[in-house]
Amino acid sequence: MNLHAYWEAALKQRRDELAACFAPDAIIRWHCTGEMFTVEEFIRANCDYPGEWDGCVERAEQTPAGCVTAVRVWPADRSASYHAVSFFTLKNGLIAALDEYWADDGEPPAWRQEMGIGRPIIR
Repeated sequence: MNLHAYWEAALKQRRDELAACFAPDAIIRWHCTGEMFTVEEFIRANCDYPGEWDGCVERAEQTPAGCVTAVRVWPADRSASYHAVSFFTLKNGLIAALDEYWADDGEPPAWRQEMGIGRPIIR
């Protein structure tokens, strides 16, 4: 499984390339919103989402069950930024299950700023 090719297809909303990454009966779960999708539903949610998107794989790790990625995603106008951590379960080189956790990037909460702890990550 080429994770960079998967993310390129997902970010550029290329339906056919994205579909080719999945086993037909794969299950996709978005845990932050409590949703579960079939491959067809996931492709519709991903590819029909408005706007143009870009991003970069910040980390990719192989695991005994598949692989894990941490990806930074932003709209083409860079008006926002998000991170997705994705756990891929692979079977015969295809995605059999995908568990994703998405978060908005933003400023540290006021309580931590008031404590004067932490420092910015340099990107």
